[in-house]
Amino acid sequence: MRTLEKIFALKSKGTTVKTEFIAGLTTFSTLSYVIFVIPGLLAKTGMDFESVLIATCLSAAIGPLLTGLLANYPFAQAPGMGLTAYFVYSVVLQSGYSWQAALFLVFCSGIIFMLLTATGLRSKLAEGLPDCVLKAIPVGIGLFITLIGMNNVGLIEINQGPIIEILLTTSENNPANLVDEVLNAPPQIVQMGSLSNPEVLLAILGLLVMGILIVKRVTGAILIGIVMITALHLILGYGSVPDRLFTEHLDLSPTFLQLDPSDLFDTNKSLVSNLLNVATVVVAFTIVDLFDTIGTLYGTADKGGFLNKHGKLPRLNRALMADAIATTSGALLGTSTTTTYIESGSGVAAGGKTGLSSMVVALLFVAFIFLSPVASIIPACATSPALIMVGVFMMGAVRKIDFENWHLAIPAFLTIVVIPFTYSIANGIGAGIIFYVLLSLFTGNGKKVNPLVYLIAVLFLFKFIAG
Repeated sequence: MRTLEKIFALKSKGTTVKTEFIAGLTTFSTLSYVIFVIPGLLAKTGMDFESVLIATCLSAAIGPLLTGLLANYPFAQAPGMGLTAYFVYSVVLQSGYSWQAALFLVFCSGIIFMLLTATGLRSKLAEGLPDCVLKAIPVGIGLFITLIGMNNVGLIEINQGPIIEILLTTSENNPANLVDEVLNAPPQIVQMGSLSNPEVLLAILGLLVMGILIVKRVTGAILIGIVMITALHLILGYGSVPDRLFTEHLDLSPTFLQLDPSDLFDTNKSLVSNLLNVATVVVAFTIVDLFDTIGTLYGTADKGGFLNKHGKLPRLNRALMADAIATTSGALLGTSTTTTYIESGSGVAAGGKTGLSSMVVALLFVAFIFLSPVASIIPACATSPALIMVGVFMMGAVRKIDFENWHLAIPAFLTIVVIPFTYSIANGIGAGIIFYVLLSLFTGNGKKVNPLVYLIAVLFLFKFIAG
């Protein structure tokens, strides 16, 4: 206990070993889905599922371990969902790069992160963000994580909408009724899920249980709710206990150190074209992870009360370095870009204040390399209400935004809404920064803008234009 107190300063942070353990367990519970989802996505490129599972768990352990030891914050990292989807569908399946080459590009972005962090430029980019955008990030993340929670369990359904479906399904040989069908189709791109679905009902029950426990100030309210709904899910027969407890195959060799740049350059294209294509992928990986991580760190830190009186995050550079090392290590192990997860907010909401809770997350990910079947017991209807509750906690940050000042209100609002509407923290930050710069330039306030903000705006414009 004394050693833990000395390393993590538990008493001065107003927390205990028990609270930090509960917080770490809560974060892991809401994040455990990556153990299966990330390998499932990467397997579409031909990567070995079991090997990627081990690599994913290891990279998800390295990030929190370093964050806990270097920065003493309760943040958790793992291979990012959006970045993994970009790796699979855009870089490999669409652009035609091998997964080995894609891993090499992830490795390059990780090295860039490390250089940016070591030189202090990465933290300067974070601290150079306009104050109105920084204040809006927690609110946008709150809506984003709520949307994820509701969609994961089917409380709401996000689809392409009837118009898209009509366009995709109408026969080219019989287009006569196409206009009428489109005009008469209700635009239900986002709609209410079915309340007759038992999974949805269990999620609502979980949200109610967590709400009651939080109102009564019960320690570990979110974790208790997750455990209760998981148990009920099993008792009612909607879930099942796995037929084995231990992972069957433990072989990392199919992906370990398999990154290979040999097929990055197409001999049928010019050198300039090849370099531009490679640079576009690396910049996309870099920008998205950079600002996803910064947004998550600031958003979660704001809710945890970790920001100083100037609204800055102490030891930010250390937290960013942990993220950079995790990304580089993950590419060597055989998984996609590692980023800080907004699910960290569930641990912060459960009382996590130090790196000890991150250490708990790291240890659990290592353990579940051997116990991966057990993680499948936790259903979405147990973790989704936890994410929704975190969204509730994070909405309070909206009070800090000055909506009477239109110069600040417009970029803040765009940051808030673009994050959930585009399913991307980075996109929201980019939209807010670009409009902040444009409004500043056209209202005669351009000289007051930090030069780094102009650089960030240009980078985001490049990302949006390049797709």
